[in-house]
Amino acid sequence: MLGKENDMIYGYCRVSTSKQSLKRQEDNIRALFPGAVIYSDVYTGKTNDRPQFQKLLKKVLKGDTIIFDEVSRMSRNAREGFQDYLMLLSKGVELKFIKEPQIDTEVYKAAQGKQIELTGDEITDPIIRGVNEALHKLMERQIKAAFEQAEKERLLLSRRTKEGMAKGRPAGRRKGIEQHQRKEKEAKRVIRKNNIAFGGSLNNKETMRLAGISSPTFYKYVKEMKENMSQRQMDISDFT
Repeated sequence: MLGKENDMIYGYCRVSTSKQSLKRQEDNIRALFPGAVIYSDVYTGKTNDRPQFQKLLKKVLKGDTIIFDEVSRMSRNAREGFQDYLMLLSKGVELKFIKEPQIDTEVYKAAQGKQIELTGDEITDPIIRGVNEALHKLMERQIKAAFEQAEKERLLLSRRTKEGMAKGRPAGRRKGIEQHQRKEKEAKRVIRKNNIAFGGSLNNKETMRLAGISSPTFYKYVKEMKENMSQRQMDISDFT
């Protein structure tokens, strides 16, 4: 249950790189809480600062609510997330996770409420106290486990992305080399067939335009072609 009428509802979104979009997270939060005031952070590998989250921590008050699309958006790692969760819980701030509602502070407080309802001799009963402590530890383990799982998934995704990029680089380079070789071969064919230096009817500018190449590339190809022709002539003379 959200706070009283005057309590604020905030949303927090976070992405790891400037190429990622915050829109999906923002849309998910606004779909359930249209009036939420959203704070967002984007950080890269050069910095892990979360200035907007720090602003939110200073602004949020007891009874306010912070909405996250998923637990991984709250923190950069499991230890930090668990600490922030307990800190905000002790401050009286409600936390809601759209994709992991089982660790909402509302659920945690409901478990705590079962302990508070105990009265009289029950409070000193060692069995009941043991049950309460076990319940409390179980909730904390569930919350911590959620943050740890989110961190594992993030690290796994990062590793797979890097492996995919590493595998893709050689193939990408080969493809680029093959494309360049095809273009070079075609340009030289056009030069050999049409340029005046090789018995054709087009001058240099006309040949460049027809081949779709720049002036430096044209003269480079012409030099290579003439050198190859000279080498072939020398090879032939060796057998005559």
